[in-house]
Amino acid sequence: MAYDHVIIGSGVNGLVAAALLSGKGGKVLLLERSDRLGGCMMSAEATLPGFVHDVMAATFVLFITGPAHGALGADLARHGLEFCHTPHPTAVLRPDGTSAVLTTDRVANVAAFNTLAPGDGERHAADVGGIEANAPLLFGLLGGDLWSTATAKLLGREAWRRGPRGLAAYLGGALAPARGWLENGYASPELRALYAPWTLHCGLSPEDAYSAEMGKVVAFALEAAGAPIVKGGAGKAAAAFRALIEERGGTVRAGAEVERILVRNGRAAGLRLAGGEEIAAAKSVIASVAPGQLYGRLLGQDAPEPEKKAAKAFRHGRGDFQLHYALDRAPRWIADGLEKVALIHLTDGIDAVSKSHNEATRGLLPETPTLCVGQPAALDPSRCPDGKAILWIQVPDAPRVIKGDAAGKIATSGGWDEPTREAFADRIEAMLAHHIHGFRDTVLARRAYSPADLEALNVNLVGGDPYGGACTIDQFFAWRPFPGSVNHRTPVKGLYHIGASTHPGPGLGGGSGFLVAKEIG
Repeated sequence: MAYDHVIIGSGVNGLVAAALLSGKGGKVLLLERSDRLGGCMMSAEATLPGFVHDVMAATFVLFITGPAHGALGADLARHGLEFCHTPHPTAVLRPDGTSAVLTTDRVANVAAFNTLAPGDGERHAADVGGIEANAPLLFGLLGGDLWSTATAKLLGREAWRRGPRGLAAYLGGALAPARGWLENGYASPELRALYAPWTLHCGLSPEDAYSAEMGKVVAFALEAAGAPIVKGGAGKAAAAFRALIEERGGTVRAGAEVERILVRNGRAAGLRLAGGEEIAAAKSVIASVAPGQLYGRLLGQDAPEPEKKAAKAFRHGRGDFQLHYALDRAPRWIADGLEKVALIHLTDGIDAVSKSHNEATRGLLPETPTLCVGQPAALDPSRCPDGKAILWIQVPDAPRVIKGDAAGKIATSGGWDEPTREAFADRIEAMLAHHIHGFRDTVLARRAYSPADLEALNVNLVGGDPYGGACTIDQFFAWRPFPGSVNHRTPVKGLYHIGASTHPGPGLGGGSGFLVAKEIG
């Protein structure tokens, strides 16, 4: 059977592309190798019946602030997509019990931060205000096609307005690492600790180039839009997308593994499924996959040699470790004011984040991993039975390949086997018990997912890397995924590459799916 557009992979970018292209009258087929849609948008009763956990991705701030939501949000809402919010998107809790909370009220944030250290509130206002002031340039680069007339005009206007040297100074300043920004800008150790862990969620570290700018973008986005989650679980978002795509005449097939992209006369003509079924694509094949998948098994002998070589050199980042709890009651934190916070980082600050990141990068289980603790039931009580609670814990600095334990206490065999996974989960649980009164007495059940477990759930999470590849400057912006990449096109005509491995990078924004649908629809 022939379609105009055939899309491989049903993560947020594939879903966005399918919804937009079908809405423009295209005959669209979306294929997913798993038996469920959504990619990293997966919810399940992972611990006990009645306790709904987001197994991987959870927070949708990038989606609700992006163009894909602007184009599709109202229609997705008709199909049941609803977000739950809190005015307290994030906080940090340090081992000594000191803490800091970011709210969605800038005036309140300035006042609260000034109580931590005089002047820190004004510095926060200047940082997020700077993101606002530079929004046309910054978000034009983060959200648009970099190789385009529109981007050239944007840079030309900014060079005219600022002067060439002024534009160069801004871009140079945007490359600063977070360590310098935080240590030079904030006197309060609590505020330094509040922002430092967010570099990890950008696929970076506090020492990496442009991590300061990304930290400011995160602070701006959280203050402006919070840290929303999907009511009923992230899987509800995938269900709403499916309903919208099918309403618009598109076709969605789960459990359909693509074996090969078919190339004829230098053009993507369709694909072949495992089992032999061939499907023709009249206008495009869109692949939401990691580079190794696209230029390896999917294109096979038709993969251009330069891209095949580049895919082999493409670097994936650290792994992700997920830990989920069903609790008998809501956690009682050792610090006040954290009960309704969406995401709480447990860390001592910049040095602790840097240390755990470095250990994971070197293949070691971090001695004191950086924990991101989500409280979904505080935003969405429907996630669990009345009076109960769930916790979503992410360790964004877990090693992909294990070479040892930084603390010298966990025996390792080189891989994420069950004993290693559970021993590392015990280490995390001890940290939680230090920060939550009577924590172990409230635990009804727990479920851990190692980087290897996550890759088994989603083949694009290579080594458990949730960011589609390292996000350092050599693999970001115009150089993502490869130095020679031009937007989302490939050397094969009619074949487009989207997903976290492509510009504008990881997260639930749906940006690459939006950009490709805009170009070819």
